Amino acid sequence: MFSLPEFDLAQAVGMLSFFLGILCFYQKDDTRLKITMVIMCISHAVHFAMMGAMAACLGASLAIVRTWLSIKTSSSLVAYGFMAITLVFGLIVMERWTDMLPIAGSIIGTYAIFLLEGIKMRIAFLVGAGCWLLNNLLIGSIGLSLLESVLIVVNLTTIFRLSKDQTKKGESDLS
Repeated sequence: MFSLPEFDLAQAVGMLSFFLGILCFYQKDDTRLKITMVIMCISHAVHFAMMGAMAACLGASLAIVRTWLSIKTSSSLVAYGFMAITLVFGLIVMERWTDMLPIAGSIIGTYAIFLLEGIKMRIAFLVGAGCWLLNNLLIGSIGLSLLESVLIVVNLTTIFRLSKDQTKKGESDLS
Protein backbone atom coordinates (compact mmCIF):
# COMPACT_ATOMS: atom_id res chain seq x y z
CA MET A 1 0.00 0.00 0.00
CA PHE A 2 1.21 3.51 -0.83
CA SER A 3 1.72 5.90 2.07
CA LEU A 4 2.65 9.55 2.09
CA PRO A 5 6.11 10.44 3.38
CA GLU A 6 6.38 11.97 6.82
CA PHE A 7 6.33 15.79 6.86
CA ASP A 8 9.79 17.27 7.39
CA LEU A 9 9.81 20.96 8.38
CA ALA A 10 13.48 21.41 7.44
CA GLN A 11 12.81 20.11 3.92
CA ALA A 12 9.69 22.32 3.70
CA VAL A 13 11.81 25.39 4.50
CA GLY A 14 14.24 24.18 1.82
CA MET A 15 11.37 24.09 -0.68
CA LEU A 16 10.47 27.67 0.28
CA SER A 17 14.07 28.61 -0.48
CA PHE A 18 13.71 26.84 -3.80
CA PHE A 19 10.86 29.11 -4.86
CA LEU A 20 12.53 32.27 -3.50
CA GLY A 21 15.71 31.39 -5.40
CA ILE A 22 13.93 31.07 -8.71
CA LEU A 23 12.26 34.44 -8.12
CA CYS A 24 15.64 35.93 -7.16
CA PHE A 25 17.68 34.89 -10.17
CA TYR A 26 14.93 35.62 -12.66
CA GLN A 27 15.43 39.33 -11.94
CA LYS A 28 17.13 41.36 -14.66
CA ASP A 29 17.49 44.34 -12.31
CA ASP A 30 20.53 43.94 -10.00
CA THR A 31 18.90 45.77 -7.04
CA ARG A 32 15.76 43.63 -7.18
CA LEU A 33 17.96 40.54 -7.42
CA LYS A 34 19.84 41.57 -4.26
CA ILE A 35 16.69 42.40 -2.25
CA THR A 36 15.12 39.07 -3.13
CA MET A 37 18.44 37.37 -2.34
CA VAL A 38 18.35 38.77 1.23
CA ILE A 39 14.97 37.12 1.80
CA MET A 40 16.18 33.89 0.20
CA CYS A 41 19.32 33.83 2.38
CA ILE A 42 17.20 34.13 5.54
CA SER A 43 15.28 31.06 4.43
CA HIS A 44 18.54 29.25 3.56
CA ALA A 45 20.07 29.98 6.98
CA VAL A 46 17.01 28.60 8.79
CA HIS A 47 16.99 25.51 6.55
CA PHE A 48 20.70 24.78 7.03
CA ALA A 49 20.42 25.24 10.81
CA MET A 50 17.53 22.76 10.86
CA MET A 51 19.64 20.33 8.79
CA GLY A 52 22.57 20.67 11.19
CA ALA A 53 24.84 22.02 8.43
CA MET A 54 26.59 24.73 10.41
CA ALA A 55 29.16 25.80 7.78
CA ALA A 56 26.34 26.26 5.26
CA CYS A 57 24.24 28.08 7.89
CA LEU A 58 27.18 30.41 8.54
CA GLY A 59 27.60 31.09 4.82
CA ALA A 60 23.90 31.85 4.39
CA SER A 61 23.81 34.02 7.52
CA LEU A 62 26.78 36.10 6.40
CA ALA A 63 25.16 36.34 2.96
CA ILE A 64 22.15 38.10 4.49
CA VAL A 65 24.32 40.94 5.80
CA ARG A 66 26.72 41.09 2.87
CA THR A 67 23.91 41.13 0.30
CA TRP A 68 22.11 43.94 2.13
CA LEU A 69 25.35 45.94 2.32
CA SER A 70 26.01 45.32 -1.37
CA ILE A 71 22.82 47.24 -2.19
CA LYS A 72 24.35 50.29 -0.48
CA THR A 73 28.01 49.94 -1.52
CA SER A 74 30.27 48.21 -3.98
CA SER A 75 33.34 48.79 -1.81
CA SER A 76 36.14 46.33 -2.46
CA LEU A 77 37.27 46.83 1.16
CA VAL A 78 33.89 45.62 2.45
CA ALA A 79 33.93 42.74 -0.05
CA TYR A 80 37.37 41.53 0.94
CA GLY A 81 36.48 41.97 4.62
CA PHE A 82 33.43 39.71 4.21
CA MET A 83 35.48 37.22 2.23
CA ALA A 84 38.04 37.06 5.06
CA ILE A 85 35.34 36.77 7.75
CA THR A 86 33.67 33.97 5.79
CA LEU A 87 36.94 32.08 5.44
CA VAL A 88 37.98 32.48 9.10
CA PHE A 89 34.59 31.56 10.58
CA GLY A 90 34.19 28.82 8.00
CA LEU A 91 37.44 27.24 9.11
CA ILE A 92 36.31 27.51 12.74
CA VAL A 93 32.98 25.71 12.19
CA MET A 94 34.33 23.28 9.59
CA GLU A 95 33.90 19.64 10.63
CA ARG A 96 34.94 17.91 7.39
CA TRP A 97 36.58 18.95 4.15
CA THR A 98 33.22 19.14 2.34
CA ASP A 99 32.28 22.05 4.60
CA MET A 100 34.63 24.11 2.42
CA LEU A 101 32.11 23.88 -0.44
CA PRO A 102 29.60 26.36 1.04
CA ILE A 103 32.48 28.53 2.26
CA ALA A 104 33.93 28.68 -1.28
CA GLY A 105 30.45 29.33 -2.70
CA SER A 106 29.97 32.16 -0.19
CA ILE A 107 33.31 33.75 -1.00
CA ILE A 108 32.60 33.61 -4.74
CA GLY A 109 29.13 35.08 -4.10
CA THR A 110 30.63 37.88 -2.01
CA TYR A 111 33.05 38.79 -4.76
CA ALA A 112 30.27 38.68 -7.34
CA ILE A 113 27.72 40.71 -5.43
CA PHE A 114 30.12 43.50 -4.42
CA LEU A 115 32.56 43.77 -7.29
CA LEU A 116 30.72 42.58 -10.37
CA GLU A 117 27.50 43.45 -12.11
CA GLY A 118 25.33 42.29 -14.96
CA ILE A 119 26.56 39.26 -16.88
CA LYS A 120 29.89 39.01 -15.04
CA MET A 121 28.08 38.87 -11.69
CA ARG A 122 25.79 36.12 -12.93
CA ILE A 123 28.70 34.07 -14.33
CA ALA A 124 30.38 34.17 -10.92
CA PHE A 125 27.05 33.13 -9.38
CA LEU A 126 27.13 30.08 -11.68
CA VAL A 127 30.49 29.01 -10.27
CA GLY A 128 29.28 29.54 -6.71
CA ALA A 129 26.10 27.60 -7.51
CA GLY A 130 28.24 24.61 -8.44
CA CYS A 131 29.85 24.67 -4.97
CA TRP A 132 26.48 24.99 -3.26
CA LEU A 133 24.90 22.27 -5.42
CA LEU A 134 27.53 19.74 -4.42
CA ASN A 135 27.18 20.75 -0.74
CA ASN A 136 23.40 20.47 -0.86
CA LEU A 137 23.54 17.03 -2.47
CA LEU A 138 26.00 15.85 0.18
CA ILE A 139 23.86 17.03 3.14
CA GLY A 140 20.63 15.69 1.62
CA SER A 141 18.83 18.99 1.07
CA ILE A 142 16.13 18.27 -1.49
CA GLY A 143 14.84 21.82 -1.99
CA LEU A 144 18.24 23.48 -2.18
CA SER A 145 19.67 20.78 -4.47
CA LEU A 146 16.73 21.43 -6.78
CA LEU A 147 17.24 25.16 -6.35
CA GLU A 148 20.88 25.21 -7.37
CA SER A 149 20.14 22.94 -10.34
CA VAL A 150 17.32 25.18 -11.53
CA LEU A 151 19.26 28.37 -10.72
CA ILE A 152 22.04 27.27 -13.00
CA VAL A 153 19.50 27.02 -15.83
CA VAL A 154 17.64 30.23 -14.84
CA ASN A 155 20.91 32.12 -14.46
CA LEU A 156 22.09 30.94 -17.88
CA THR A 157 18.74 32.07 -19.32
CA THR A 158 19.09 35.50 -17.68
CA ILE A 159 22.66 35.81 -18.99
CA PHE A 160 21.29 35.05 -22.46
CA ARG A 161 18.51 37.65 -22.01
CA LEU A 162 21.02 40.28 -20.84
CA SER A 163 23.36 39.45 -23.74
CA LYS A 164 20.46 39.81 -26.14
CA ASP A 165 19.57 43.19 -24.61
CA GLN A 166 23.20 44.33 -24.96
CA THR A 167 23.29 43.19 -28.58
CA LYS A 168 20.16 45.24 -29.28
CA LYS A 169 21.87 48.27 -27.69
CA GLY A 170 25.08 47.63 -29.61
CA GLU A 171 27.17 46.88 -26.53
CA SER A 172 29.90 44.27 -26.81
CA ASP A 173 31.37 43.89 -23.30
CA LEU A 174 30.21 41.42 -20.63
CA SER A 175 29.02 43.99 -18.06
